[in-house]
This record gives sequence, structure tokens and C-alpha cells, in this order.
Amino acid sequence: MIKAKKSLGQNFLNDKDILEKIVNATIIKNKTIMEVGPGTGNLTSYILKKDPKIIYCIEKDSFLAEKLSVKFKEKLFIINEDILKIDENNTFDEQVVVFGNLPYNISTEILSKWILNLKNEFWFEKLILMFQKEVADRIIAKSNTSQYGRLTILSNWKLNVKKICDVSPDAFFPKPKIDSTVLIFSPKSNYYKIKDAKNLEKITRTFFSQRRKMIKKPFNKLFNGDQNIANKLKIDLNLRPQNIDLETYYKLTCEYESLRC
Repeated sequence: MIKAKKSLGQNFLNDKDILEKIVNATIIKNKTIMEVGPGTGNLTSYILKKDPKIIYCIEKDSFLAEKLSVKFKEKLFIINEDILKIDENNTFDEQVVVFGNLPYNISTEILSKWILNLKNEFWFEKLILMFQKEVADRIIAKSNTSQYGRLTILSNWKLNVKKICDVSPDAFFPKPKIDSTVLIFSPKSNYYKIKDAKNLEKITRTFFSQRRKMIKKPFNKLFNGDQNIANKLKIDLNLRPQNIDLETYYKLTCEYESLRC
């Protein structure tokens, strides 16, 4: 039996019903697939049953990469590399469908990297990703809730996000101490054309640095107290950061950029 490495956040999904739900979330036949952290290849086996064109498996663990190579032979293209070091925009010749039971300790870092590095052309068709449930709840949160925040705003900027299912610890070996959630992300055809994603990061970081306080202070800091912008966007500066909807944050970022042209 393969021993999971805690340092790499390894928990191997082995529940057949959950594996079926994941592969049935989108069309796989004749698609180019990228699987992040395939581990022992349980999900990989289910993906192969759906007849993809090719599967690229990104596996950081050299031992597991070798095991996958022996198990699946020429059916996979295995990349023994850290997913955070891969430039996806220049790796594939066509859009890919991404599956990933992401390591919980770097899941938000992976997702943020993919979103912030997106070009005008999306390198993926779908992302089907597993997160710690607490993180997933933040991604799909609605405004006026305690979970709503920077990750929500960033994730929903260029992507539509839907929940597929929750996953209990019993679905894994070894069992994690927390629940998980599978989400599916798909590119939006229309989204706010922010020039530099780092500006959206800056806006949200400034506003949510003190999420229990009114937004008047961070607004004045970013916009030099220009009440005209607040009036234009119909923003009540007595509200708190979680009370401002997604669209308003994207509009604020566009206004911030226009002041710096």
C-alpha cells in the first residue's frame, strides 16, 4: 500500500460514487485532459473509461509519477513537476479539461495563479476541482455573508462557478479531518475588462483588510476621497466590504485603472 505524504497534502480519493460524479460533470470523450495530482490513479482510471484524446498528469511526487507510468504505460503523458511552476498558457495547443484533487495547503494558490495569469484566450474549457469545503464555500459565497471575500471576487471575475457535490472524509485514504467539495469552473463569455488583475487584487486586499469596518477609509485611501466615484457607482461608504456585490468590485477596479492612465 502506498503511504500518503503529509508534506504534499496527499489524500487519495477512492469512493466510486464520487469518482463517477466527477467524471460525469463534463464531456471527456476526445478531449485533452490535464489531471493535477493524480496520486495513485483512481480518478485517472475513470477518466480513461470516458475515452479522452490524451491525459496530461501533473504529479510532483517522483515515486507516484513512476508508479503511474508503470500502471498506465503509454496511455498517459506524465509531467513530474510542481503545478505552481508550470506555464499553462504555453503548454497546450488547444483548450483542456482540468481535473484536480488539489492539495489543500496550496489549493487557493493554484486557483489564484490560474485566474491571475489568464490571457484573453482561455487555456482551459472546464476546471473540475476539489477543495476543502471551507475554501469552496468562500469561492461560491454570496455578498452579505461571512464567507464572502477576496477569493469569491477573484474566482467569479472571469469564471462561472457551480458546486457538484460535497465529499466526506470517508471517501479518502487516509481520511482527512475535514469535508471537501467539488466545484466546476467554466469561462465567462463576458466579463469586466480589467487591464491588470493585480489591481483587482489590490482593491480587494485594501477593502477586506478590515472587513468588520466601514469601507469609507479604504475607499478614500484608494480614490483620494473622490465622492464622485462613489456617487457614480451608487456605493454607500457606510457599508462593510462583504456588503458590496461582485459587479461593484469589478467596476471599482476599472475606475481605479482609469485614474492611472
